[in-house]
Amino acid sequence: MADKGQRAAAVFDALGLTYEKAFARSEAHLASLEWLLGRLGPGSRILDVGSGTGRPTASTLVAAGHEVLGVDVSPVMVDLAARQVPQAVFRQADIRELPLEKDSFDAVCVYFSLLQMTRAEQSEVLGRLARALRPGGSLVLATVPADVEDLAVEFMGQPVRATSFAAEDVVTVVRDAGLAVQHEEAVEFTPDHPEGATEPHLFLYCGLPARAR
Repeated sequence: MADKGQRAAAVFDALGLTYEKAFARSEAHLASLEWLLGRLGPGSRILDVGSGTGRPTASTLVAAGHEVLGVDVSPVMVDLAARQVPQAVFRQADIRELPLEKDSFDAVCVYFSLLQMTRAEQSEVLGRLARALRPGGSLVLATVPADVEDLAVEFMGQPVRATSFAAEDVVTVVRDAGLAVQHEEAVEFTPDHPEGATEPHLFLYCGLPARAR
């Protein structure tokens, strides 16, 4: 597990602000944040898994008056985020190993941060994130829907081994974690990068029903 975390950290250490620029114009990402903001009470506590450079997720949420904890395996990303979004708190950690208290967050953001985990790890992490949500809380998940396991790919010039699920299986995994899928948004996006290839993106807007407790 640690080795996998180190590999993911190396990829995003190398990309740094290049990643932010490449994905800055993702309308689907911004739309999902607007949806989330519409469901949050004042001063909500939010966990941003794979927080990257802190923009646009953490920056958007703290600007709206919310408390954000960002977690990322990349020390370069954590440093960038802390400098760019000083109102939020960022920690270098692997979400698979980070202790999470039950009912401790009003919302969780998971933008493309599970793709270098095994399917079993992705399922386990989503279950832990759901338990960390307060009743009635929200979770936004973005991923690349594809039926692949440990596939060697090149991502913006960086070698990556990716694992994901077909779209319908992503929905099943999320529901198995105890979350209700309220909206699905499927788009195609081309990163603004010379080596950025068009890829499918799936955004799931999810809620934790109070009855789940």
